[in-house]
Order: sequence, then C-alpha cells, then structure tokens
Amino acid sequence: MSLFSIIFALAIEQVKPLSGARVDALLAAYGRQLEAWFNAGERHHGVAAWCVGVGVPTAIVLGLHVALAHFAPPLVLALSVGVLYLTVGFRQYSHFFTDIHLALRLGEIDQARALLGEWRGVNSDRLSPGEVARLAIEQALLHSHRHVFAPLFLFMLFGPAGAVLYRLSLALSRLWGEVADAGVAGTAAPKEFGQFARQAQAVVDWLPQRATATAFAVVGDFEDAVYCWRTQSEVWPDAATGILLASGAGALGVRLGMPVQAGMDGDDRPILGTGDDADVDFMQSTIGLVWRTLVLGILLLALFWVASWVG
Repeated sequence: MSLFSIIFALAIEQVKPLSGARVDALLAAYGRQLEAWFNAGERHHGVAAWCVGVGVPTAIVLGLHVALAHFAPPLVLALSVGVLYLTVGFRQYSHFFTDIHLALRLGEIDQARALLGEWRGVNSDRLSPGEVARLAIEQALLHSHRHVFAPLFLFMLFGPAGAVLYRLSLALSRLWGEVADAGVAGTAAPKEFGQFARQAQAVVDWLPQRATATAFAVVGDFEDAVYCWRTQSEVWPDAATGILLASGAGALGVRLGMPVQAGMDGDDRPILGTGDDADVDFMQSTIGLVWRTLVLGILLLALFWVASWVG
C-alpha cells in the first residue's frame, strides 16, 4: 500500500503541484496562532505548544489510519495519498532551481540572482555566476531532503502519521527556532520558547538525514561522499545540515560551502566536497542525483513489497 500511495501522490503532485509559498504561509499562520496561545516566555510553554501543534495532528492521523485499516481498508490508500500530497513538495520549490539553471545557461545572470534571492530570502545581487550555481545546488540538496526524502522516509516507517510529524515539526522548528531572537509577527519570542521545537526537529530528522546522505552516496560517487561526510560535516556550523551538504557534494564531485561575495552568508562556510568549483553543469548533475535518489527509494520499497507478498 505504501508503494502505490507514494507513486500516486508523486504523480498527482507532478500534474497539480501545490504552491510552496501558499503552504508556507498557511503553516506560518498556524505556528503564529499557536505562539499567540502558548508563548509566555518559558521553555515549558514551547513544549506544550509543540505537543499541541505537532503531537495532536500526528495522533489524529495515526488514529484515523488505524481505524480505516480495521474498518475500511480501501480508504487507507486515499488517506495516504492525501497526506503525502499535502506534505511532500517535489515541485513546490523545484521551479526555482530549474529557472535559475535555465537563466545561467542563457547568460541571464541578473535573472538568476533575483530568482536565487527570492528562493533563499537573501539579497543575491552581487553574486558571481559560480556563486549562484553553488548556493542553488546547496539549496536544492537541502530542499530535496526536507520536502521529499525525509517525509517519504518517515511515511514508509510510520505511515501517514510519520509524514505529518515531519512536516509540522520542520515548520514549527523553522518558525519558532530560527526567529526566536527576532520574534514572530512583531511579538516577543524568547529563545526558550523555540528551544524545544529545535531540539525535537533534530531528533525527528536524525535518521532521515543519514538515510538521505547514504542514498546520495549510493547513487553518486560513493567513496568521495562517505569521505566528505566523515571528515567535513562536523566543521559546518550546523552539523546536521553539514551531513547532507558534504555527502551531496562528495557524491557530485563538486566543491560547495566557502564564503561568498560580500560575506552574504557570513564567513563561516568551510569547503565541503571535492573536485571542481560549482557551475551550471553541476546544476544538471544535481537534478540527476535527486532523481536517482528518488528512484532508489521507490525501487527499495518495491523490493520489500514483492518480498513480503511472496513471503
């Protein structure tokens, strides 16, 4: 059932993708409302808000899944496809990467910079073509994990509830954790309130991150990917993100990281990967890496399904 759910959901998403901006806006509104209800400046308020915002919807979907499996098995497929369509966004953000790739191919560097700035939410007007390609590849590797591979991985382990758990946990971690000092919607958002959301997301994403990094290595340059993962990921400011970027860079044979012009992302960007500097050709290779990783996951799931059916 999981195999067909994933195939149907991905097919529907290819034909009628949801708007990434609209999904983000809805999740941001959801998170702001939870914060308005719970945030009184203490860590335990953040714990309560996370349990209500993530735990309750996950438990509801899990209960519904169990009930349908017992009383109406055919509806399990509909539930799974619906949840995956809402939580897996293969095409929600891929258009940014595709458009940047095309703009660089055509020599339209200003257009590529504008698209990258819109995608990352950071001014990119002074970047060179190589820096645009490098940052776009980094963003594509991270987005493919967060919006495709991680929710699919937890779906395969825990059913629809796993995908809901990941998507909501990621959204609240980014909303409450990354803007904890600045506040949300102009209100005070003490660091303590978002602390648990960040920690919970780290736990939820621990296994999916390593599964994605392993898949990158398998479908790319395995030796370099493993080497970069083991030796370079820890030096990245966020070691968890470093695992994905180092493995992806090694699999592609490209150098990522490194400070960019005018210190746009700060200077704490050590070199990740081996090989040549990023350019538009490596962007094409990145597309191939992401698709091969997706195909690998589907093939493995198909093999498990056939083995269970035969058994």
